[in-house]
Amino acid sequence: MNRLIRAAVAGTAATAVMMLLFLFLATQTRLTLDVPAIIARFVGVPDQFVVGMALFTLAGIVAWPVLFVALSPYLGRLLRTDDLPVQAVAFALVLWVAFVLLGQPADLDTQLLFIYLFFTFLAHLAYGFTLGVVYEHFAEQPAVTSASPSSES
Repeated sequence: MNRLIRAAVAGTAATAVMMLLFLFLATQTRLTLDVPAIIARFVGVPDQFVVGMALFTLAGIVAWPVLFVALSPYLGRLLRTDDLPVQAVAFALVLWVAFVLLGQPADLDTQLLFIYLFFTFLAHLAYGFTLGVVYEHFAEQPAVTSASPSSES
């Protein structure tokens, strides 16, 4: 399977896991972590849910996975491991730092701040781990060949 297709498949799975964790955070804490609204506000179009959701989806499924694939050889050397899930978790932690610095909701009180930090950290860890595991899984799949049936009598 092509590396970019594998990256998109892995990004789709990782984005789904991350959104489920964000949904769990919202239901358990009643904290509205409206990621599309945060992204829309960051790019200068507040209250545009569709724009924020489109950017979140494109980043999670296409941009971050492709960037990860491009950087994984360097991450491997930096981390001294060929383990793709480990590399992807490290990559996702960098994304988490950027997310926390740029996307923190304005209405967080001190108590919820720690819950927010914990769950967004957990969601990014899960994103990275899922990205690495799924990408590695499809890399190990044997190539499909069209073999003609054997002519045994």
